[in-house]
Amino acid sequence: MGAAKNEGQNYIRFDWAIKRLLRNKADFGAVNGLLSCLFEKQIFIKTVLESEGNQEDENDKFNRVDVLVEDENGEKIIIEIQNNYQVDYYHRMLYGVSKVVCDYLKKGDRYDKIKKIYSISIVYFELGHGSDYVYFGNTEFRGKHTKDILELSPTQKIRYNREKVGDIFPDYCVLRVENFDEIAKTPLDEWIYYLKTTKIPDNFTAQGLDEIRTKQKIEDLPEEERKAYYRHLDQVSYEEGVIEHNRSEAKREGRAEGRAEGRAEGRAEGRVERDIEIAKKLKTRGMPFDQIGEITNLTIEEIEEL
Repeated sequence: MGAAKNEGQNYIRFDWAIKRLLRNKADFGAVNGLLSCLFEKQIFIKTVLESEGNQEDENDKFNRVDVLVEDENGEKIIIEIQNNYQVDYYHRMLYGVSKVVCDYLKKGDRYDKIKKIYSISIVYFELGHGSDYVYFGNTEFRGKHTKDILELSPTQKIRYNREKVGDIFPDYCVLRVENFDEIAKTPLDEWIYYLKTTKIPDNFTAQGLDEIRTKQKIEDLPEEERKAYYRHLDQVSYEEGVIEHNRSEAKREGRAEGRAEGRAEGRAEGRVERDIEIAKKLKTRGMPFDQIGEITNLTIEEIEEL
């Protein structure tokens, strides 16, 4: 099932395609396929839920895409695609899950009305340190002395259809796309190959990829949407370049300032001045303030005053 690099036709990037695929129930097949390959069981999306992330935002769609869906069992699935580096991204994952819990528990409802939540993050930057490209995380209650895993009572098992206490809590999945070596050995690998390269070789058979093949060709986009898509690609490339450049500049200037100043105070002042100059340039180019803050360590209030 392996695939050589650069095989297959180019299709629309998934961060652009996913919202188009979730506009109509008839187009849920591709996302159903990705989820089914990821969890190794059949998943069917029942509906797309309204959330802050599902709303259109001109700035957000250049940096990230996040959608909230519900499967046929009423379980919530957050799918987030993040293009650029975010130092507090793990905290963002936690916030996203917590917000869904609060948004979908009605006032006066019992707590057992909270449905299982899955958080899926598809990231295109180096998130943490690890050798794999697919990571799963969940909550586990393990005995301090006996090392056994805490289970539910027989009544709770029947009521919640779960075995362990941790099964009630959210599950997380992180796909570190850039760490994938582009050798597809499993259906999930075929999906990650597409996520990384936008190509789907003819021999790929993973569930849902045919939906991409038939409905997500760049040449089939209406002219205005195609232009918008190319602007999106330019913006993603531009932001990646700016962030990488600023990292290199920060390291270079920091070393130079450190040698010249020879004092911690001088280095700190130099970094602040440099951050201000970088922030001014990025602000004139229209980059969102929260992203400028991530790059420069300035607060949004400080950026607004520049």
